[in-house]
Amino acid sequence: MIDTLSGSALAAPLVIEPVDPQHLQALALLAEAGIEARALYPELFANDSPAPTNGPLGEREVYLLAWRDGVAVGCGALRRIDARTGEIRRMFVTRGARREGVARALLARLEADALALGYRRLLLETGARQKPAMALYRASGWRRTTAYGAYVGDPTCVCFGKTIR
Repeated sequence: MIDTLSGSALAAPLVIEPVDPQHLQALALLAEAGIEARALYPELFANDSPAPTNGPLGEREVYLLAWRDGVAVGCGALRRIDARTGEIRRMFVTRGARREGVARALLARLEADALALGYRRLLLETGARQKPAMALYRASGWRRTTAYGAYVGDPTCVCFGKTIR
């Protein structure tokens, strides 16, 4: 399924489609997100830290790319935690496409896909210095929640949750 959304009257339509996490553009966006994370949180990364990678999709999981004019401008993933709970991961929008509704469209599509796949609760983690991301999640009905999984005890992590119906 492909969604076509208009970010604004002047912007080209936004197309969101599921892809393999090993898609070249998915990996390129992940590398760009990794560079940005290193700049935001330099204390967390050694100079020789490996670049982030995308694992293969499991059952009831989705990886999305957002395209504008044939250029990948954003990504996001839905990963399974348990039978009723999914996790939103890999949310990233390129600098040139920010404030155009790309992240909001990706998040809405991931929530819709999660509901269609039978999830009823979603969790996500973002960095404490990522104020625009936290504002987006709050505006989209997400609420702060206690840290979960690998994020427990990490002061740089902020976790959100949302019940979907």
